[in-house]
Amino acid sequence: MDNKRIFTEEELHYLRLLARQYPTVEAAGTEIIRLQAILNLPKPTEHFMSDIHGEHEAFLHILNSGSGEVKEKLEELFGNTMTQKDRNDLATLIYYPSSKLALVADEEEDLDEWYRLTIHRLVDLCRFVSTKHTRAKVRTYMDPDYEQILDELIHLVEEGGSRRDQYENIINTIIQIGQAADVIRAICKVIKSLVVDKLHIVGDIFDRGPRADIVMDSLMGCNNVDIQWGNHDVLWMGAASGSRTLVATVLSNSIRYNNLDVIETGYGISLRPLSIFANEVYKDTNTDQFKVKLTGTDADQYTEKDKLLSARMYKAITIILFKLESQKVLRRPEFGMADRLLLDKINYEDKTITLNGKVYPMLDCDFPTVDPNNPYELTAEENHVINQLTDSFENSEKLQKHIRFLYSKGGLYKVCNGNLLFHGCIPMNDDGSLMTFTIGGKERSGKRFLDYAEKTARKAYYDKRGSEERQFGMDFLWWLWAGRNSPIFGRDRMTTFERRFIADESTWVEPKNAYYTYYQDPAVCDRLLKEFGLEGEHCHIINGHVPVKVRKGESPIKGGGKLIVIDGGFSRAYQSTSGIAGYTLIYNSRHYRIVSHQPFTSKWNAVHKNEDIRNDSEIFEKLETRMRIRDTDEGAELQDRVDMLMMLLDAYRSGAVTEDHKK
Repeated sequence: MDNKRIFTEEELHYLRLLARQYPTVEAAGTEIIRLQAILNLPKPTEHFMSDIHGEHEAFLHILNSGSGEVKEKLEELFGNTMTQKDRNDLATLIYYPSSKLALVADEEEDLDEWYRLTIHRLVDLCRFVSTKHTRAKVRTYMDPDYEQILDELIHLVEEGGSRRDQYENIINTIIQIGQAADVIRAICKVIKSLVVDKLHIVGDIFDRGPRADIVMDSLMGCNNVDIQWGNHDVLWMGAASGSRTLVATVLSNSIRYNNLDVIETGYGISLRPLSIFANEVYKDTNTDQFKVKLTGTDADQYTEKDKLLSARMYKAITIILFKLESQKVLRRPEFGMADRLLLDKINYEDKTITLNGKVYPMLDCDFPTVDPNNPYELTAEENHVINQLTDSFENSEKLQKHIRFLYSKGGLYKVCNGNLLFHGCIPMNDDGSLMTFTIGGKERSGKRFLDYAEKTARKAYYDKRGSEERQFGMDFLWWLWAGRNSPIFGRDRMTTFERRFIADESTWVEPKNAYYTYYQDPAVCDRLLKEFGLEGEHCHIINGHVPVKVRKGESPIKGGGKLIVIDGGFSRAYQSTSGIAGYTLIYNSRHYRIVSHQPFTSKWNAVHKNEDIRNDSEIFEKLETRMRIRDTDEGAELQDRVDMLMMLLDAYRSGAVTEDHKK
């Protein structure tokens, strides 16, 4: 009986292409063996962070520490052989190698001996954490200048004879030629990369905190990172794309929170056009409702003149913003936001506004640039100022680099290893059904709408300048930021206008989408997971966006463990509400672990006092068996490759494809 396999023309075409890479049975077989070895390795550790909001020091500390994973590895390896102080010293060195090395150089009496002992310990740790990775992958994390040296150190057997001598000779030579500090920095980088293999940022890198640009620089240096866009991210994406509305929004937010370092120092954007305009046009206006938020020692650093200028700038850009937002609402009726047209509802004679049939007194209607007969038109001066500022955003080389990275590594959601990651919500109706949107001319809901929304968001940056597609993309980014039930805003309306001008706090309410009620139901979570192709006991939704109010006893674990919220308050502006300084999540081959963090004091304290972020760690879900790479998304791709190589072997053996031994 002839069991010879028959290949289709399509299969043969692919196999002949594959044969160029693996031209013989031996080459294909060797690759199969290599891939099978990888498939049997433990699943690498994934680290989830959200709502960083420009708090660069806290972010870098949690990133460097792997939310406690580095210390956990130190405890596992050195718990019985090193003191707690020595382990803390070594942990801080791994977090901040350059800063710690400079401190040690000033304080250590026998620096060479410290180098020798430290390199030994770091190599031991590096070898310990590399066991979940192939040797080839470990090398990819190494500085090319030290790759060969580190590879030798990690894989030399220390015990016995010449191998032990070779190991010691390498370390002695490193110290003698003055390369110890550089080698230590290189090993620390490898350790951090091996402890956490994949980093997920579940939205909101920008706003509130001082230096989102430093956060972005750090993310660009990570080996394996993905980003799910948050509402504050799409705000900056739109500003960098050339949306005047979102430029005004960025500036209004930044001035309000006295957060201009990222604008001026980080991205080199001058606010001089706005300050000149505000000082001239708003010099005689009431700015009581536009006092800038100053916290801690900030208030003592500014004169009354400085505070007055900030208030004038804040008011000037906010009025420009309200006009530009209203122009979008008028231009895009499909957004369904006509109720946010408010400037024409003001009665300037009696200083009131009519909302939903009710009259409210205005706290301020001293608007020198608003024409009551045409309230949504910019004056010539306003138009000139916002054009200048928008040009600065579009021409900031560093900002553009960061936004391109956000687009290349980001999206509105990600499905990864059984988890569904998105920043805000999957919009739902009050009856628990998926909310349908008609933006773009078709009815879409759930995954279909998020796919459409992500595609449209990309048009704002990548489509031809001046085209209708690009303009719609920029308008849509604004809708994602503030639109009714947007999946990354998740509220019925944004009441910035009411909060500035109406004392009655009942008008300030921003009703949350029904998702935030239904996500407590495990059955709803399962239904949402199924919408994105996920089913199973260990599948989860991972959210950010809404701070977990720990002070009020709220838990980050929802839906019977099916949903985890990891926004606990990275931003100092939110910590009084949340009671902590952020949640992060660790998912390794054995369990899910959620970590709650207390506020970070400073990098100086971390380096000089080994002061770590205090945190509480809870394993909330254990896996029945240790998860292997074969059980992951990467494993599925590798298995597909194994299957194709096995087919290639069949093709070689049957003669359907001919081996090429000359290659």
